[in-house]
Amino acid sequence: MQTPLDRRNFLKTAVVGTAALGFGARAGAATGMFVSLNGSLTRQMPWPEFARLAARLGYGGVDVNLGAARKEGAAATRALLAELGIKPGVASLPVRYSGADEAGYQEDLKNLGEAAAFAAEIGCPRMMAVLPPSSQTPKPEFRKIVKDRLLAIADTLGRANVRLGLEFLGPLHFRTRNPHEFIWRMDEALEFSRECGPNIGLTLDAWHWHHAKATAEDILKAGKPRIVHVHVSDARPQPPEEVRDNQRVMPGEGVIDLVTFFQSLEKIGYADAISPEPIGRVPPEMSAEDGARLGLETTLAVMKKARVL
Repeated sequence: MQTPLDRRNFLKTAVVGTAALGFGARAGAATGMFVSLNGSLTRQMPWPEFARLAARLGYGGVDVNLGAARKEGAAATRALLAELGIKPGVASLPVRYSGADEAGYQEDLKNLGEAAAFAAEIGCPRMMAVLPPSSQTPKPEFRKIVKDRLLAIADTLGRANVRLGLEFLGPLHFRTRNPHEFIWRMDEALEFSRECGPNIGLTLDAWHWHHAKATAEDILKAGKPRIVHVHVSDARPQPPEEVRDNQRVMPGEGVIDLVTFFQSLEKIGYADAISPEPIGRVPPEMSAEDGARLGLETTLAVMKKARVL
């Protein structure tokens, strides 16, 4: 396993690497996969400044804060992205679809059509949501509730030609925190997404792919139509019972076979955003700019090693 970059060593290489990395990110945006700035690298940051940071550092795209962008308006958001020369990566589904609050779900569903139309209008026909790995409700009953809600969501999103990626969560502590295990394996998540609609697929997170013991074959079986969005980070070697979500490391610093991961994505023709999401890796003293630059540098290095850029 490679030693994680500390702030001092990172800053020594940042000035030299920025120009080359910016070229790689922009080239990726033009030819296929591109790196999209994710908030895990910067912590809290206002939307317009977040997008401007992505462009300044050479990212090909930016994950969209849907609520903040909608306040600016579709025309202003399109103009901002065009001015910066970056693509929208993904937006979070603004629907509480897996909780016990039926009234909250219904309220969110009523407003989803406008949110979906906005996402499509700014060139971001992709949303993502987390698929619960466990629940308080027995699996058969919970499966029906979640499926029925996702069928309605898929119908609403489909009117705007928006796709939804469900992110399965692999680590043991997620699937054992509630009495009843739900869906956490990639193959089952893929099957479930197919039942929920033609515009429902997966958000493929390399961290969860690794901890769910998924394989390259699982990616190939999903195919391009069912991989809606991609997150990437790396993992330390740990026994399953010790793994926690905020213990991730930067791409290339851990034990995940990211070369195979990216080469499998290339084989299926995936040509959208790659969002670095190394939760817990950026130290509190590191600035948003340094964190974002480190995420870009390490992600592009692994993608180049895999020869997908």
